[in-house]
Amino acid sequence: MKIRSPIVSVLGHVDHGKTSLLDFIRGSTIASREAGGITQHIGATEIPIDIINKICGKFIKKLEIADTLPGLFFIDTPGHAAFTSLRKRGGALADLAILILDINEGFKPQTFEALKILRLYKTPFIIVANKVDKLFGWNSKPNSSFSESFSKQAKSVQQEVDTRIYEIVGILHKESFQSERFDRVTDFASQVSIIPISAKSGEGIIEVLALLLGLAQEYLKKQLLIAEDSPAKGSVLEIKEEQGLGLTIDVIIYDGVLKKDDEIVLVEKDSVLTTRIRSILKTNPFEEMREAKNRFKKVDEVVAAAGVKIVAPNLENVVSGSPLRVHQLGSNVEEEILQEIEEITINTDDDGVLVKADTLGSLEAIVNLLKELDIPIRTADIGDISRRDIINASIVAKENPKHGVILAFNVKVHNKAMKDLNETNIKIFSSDVIYQIIEDYEQWLKELEESQKKQWLDAVIKPAKIRIIPKLVFRQSKPFISGVEVLNGTIKQNYSLMNKDGQLIGQIESMQDKGENLPFIHRGQKVAMSIKGGVLGKGFEEGDELHVDIPEKHYKILVKEFKDKLTEDEFEALNEISDIKRRVEPKWGELGLFE
Repeated sequence: MKIRSPIVSVLGHVDHGKTSLLDFIRGSTIASREAGGITQHIGATEIPIDIINKICGKFIKKLEIADTLPGLFFIDTPGHAAFTSLRKRGGALADLAILILDINEGFKPQTFEALKILRLYKTPFIIVANKVDKLFGWNSKPNSSFSESFSKQAKSVQQEVDTRIYEIVGILHKESFQSERFDRVTDFASQVSIIPISAKSGEGIIEVLALLLGLAQEYLKKQLLIAEDSPAKGSVLEIKEEQGLGLTIDVIIYDGVLKKDDEIVLVEKDSVLTTRIRSILKTNPFEEMREAKNRFKKVDEVVAAAGVKIVAPNLENVVSGSPLRVHQLGSNVEEEILQEIEEITINTDDDGVLVKADTLGSLEAIVNLLKELDIPIRTADIGDISRRDIINASIVAKENPKHGVILAFNVKVHNKAMKDLNETNIKIFSSDVIYQIIEDYEQWLKELEESQKKQWLDAVIKPAKIRIIPKLVFRQSKPFISGVEVLNGTIKQNYSLMNKDGQLIGQIESMQDKGENLPFIHRGQKVAMSIKGGVLGKGFEEGDELHVDIPEKHYKILVKEFKDKLTEDEFEALNEISDIKRRVEPKWGELGLFE
């Protein structure tokens, strides 16, 4: 039997420091180069035990942690809500987890979501409260343990740290987790440890590494044992062209042993590929797979957990984010791998948005988020935007402009599709940050809906009331012309008017003020008004108040859709109009104003 490194999944809200934590440990700068400062694909970092010992020094000896583990293997997972699916994979693969949060900002939506994932997979985890260096008055002690640095802080700063920690303890308690600052924990099996750190100065990193090792050694010994002949299971990160090697795949091996000359099963876009490994290449320990600067070294086998580069024939159509399995005689690996892919269900509709992404994991993440938002999907596919995508979006746009769009993650518009795109008004929401695509689309939808609502509201007849000004009647009929004052709301040309008994008086033909024709007038204005069909003495007299005659259909729209858009005086006029109408027809309008 072999013992593998525990897999540690790093979870947390956007910009709370997941990649920065690993950056400090490995001395890299990946976080500063990530699109939008946010990890978009799962990365992997192997930290050997000898390097952990060097970082932790005497501290690790105090904890009496034996060197029984080969090290720690970190999966740096995306932290935004859009990556629920990818994070679930990270949670499912992980033996341990770090839930990182900004000690100044506390819990955010994705922090709570990460808790749900950890609870779902029953993954042991620690809380890392990052950015203590940003607390007012904190005096940084670079590379020191939290305990050492904390002891040298002012009393007021120490109190502030404890206040923030107990806020975290309170929230975790509400989420049914018992927790305490790591050095006050009495039972690591039942209490979640909270470690304050600074990923910037390195304070507290020592305790994070030491505690992960301690938890793994104490509670995960059986879980980390691997049989010598156990076939490997892994996940494809990326397909890359490497100089001198040709096309390769970057893979995380999370279970079993992978050997040179193994026959492996991979997923292609429309089929399953079986191919034989030519070479297994590893980066130097302590380097992140995506950022390895030195040459890879060939190895005959790797034991989980490990990040490797594989050289093999026919890799050009392998799907990023898909599973890898080692093929063995008599096994049903092909069926198993297809079943795993089929679990990524994408229900499509005739009316829906088009989704394009660079990897299976990214595609799945966008699709799941759109499902949560109840946004239908017409097609969801991997690869650059094609002419066919533009045509499909155009078809949808004719029926429903809201859905006739393309949401594109980390892909380009194919050269042959650019002409078609330029000849249409198809909107493409494209970014290398998934949440940005969704937010941009939602903002555009909001603006589109507001524009449509405004057009609809402008078309709806709104409540208003006027008074016929006494001794200012210029013409008694054909048409009736008089001075009027607007008492409530806004009066528009062509509105029909009724009296207090609901009797139709006539239709507004025109309005003038100092010789200028006005299409509408507001509360308080006094103008000359021409009312077609109006006859003085027939249903109204000088000094009478007249209301806009609102059709029942328009009334219902106002009540259901635009009640919050009405001014106080318009609302008052609408109430009076409904009272007048219901005296004539009790069931008029059906809906009450306050329903």
